[in-house]
Amino acid sequence: MNPNKSISSARMLYIPHGGGPLPLLGEPHHQGMVDFLHHITPSLGSPAAILVISAHWEEPVATITSATQPPLFYDYYGFPEEAYQIKYPAPGDPILAGKVFNALQAHGIPAKMDDKRGFDHGMFVPLKLMYPDASIPVVQLSLLAGLDPAEHIRMGNALADLQNENILILGSGFSFHNMNAFFYGRSADGSDPHNEAFQRWLIQTCTVEGIDKPNREERLINWESAPYARYCHPREEHLLPLHVCAGISDAPGKLVFEGEVIGKKAIAVLW
Repeated sequence: MNPNKSISSARMLYIPHGGGPLPLLGEPHHQGMVDFLHHITPSLGSPAAILVISAHWEEPVATITSATQPPLFYDYYGFPEEAYQIKYPAPGDPILAGKVFNALQAHGIPAKMDDKRGFDHGMFVPLKLMYPDASIPVVQLSLLAGLDPAEHIRMGNALADLQNENILILGSGFSFHNMNAFFYGRSADGSDPHNEAFQRWLIQTCTVEGIDKPNREERLINWESAPYARYCHPREEHLLPLHVCAGISDAPGKLVFEGEVIGKKAIAVLW
């Protein structure tokens, strides 16, 4: 694909965003992920706006940032001072926020707009690596606090018409997110068979042509039945941005990253 050619329809991309601000601080166990985020952008064309579904925002009702210039907030602690000086002055996009709001409401999903809430690190860490000039307008959409996978698929279904827009829909999470297991669970050779088994299941579910949309969605709704699902996700907030992305698309995705992040296998999928 010509990297200078603008896309005329949305792309959905589910990514790992790493541990807090560490990808921006040169932490070596994030280097493969950082390289991926640097190099994926040419294949995404030139989106006019970006919609981010971040693992780090949950609300009782689907909530959309609607300010013209949302601030950043540093929703992490215990890092060097430079982690609290990161800047990413991307503008908001109230028009896109309104489209998201209207689409959700039209499909019976309660929604609200929030002109006070700022951007969390699930937005600014990956986008600073992908689009460092911060010139593309960004809107964030919250997860639902109940963390019901079916509701997040349904949110994606409701947003399907956004595929006609020249936007990037970014599911910012992590396909492995057991904080304690980042530091244990490896075999003598350094591998983690439980982590790897779940990633294989997720790759198959999201990318195999022979699985149609209803079956793919059913598998994702019942993700807890996958091998070692709760080992990989004791709490599923970092997985559910994928459900929203998958719910938007009728087609299977493409595996665009399969590598180690903080010593665990993680994936990224592009639709």
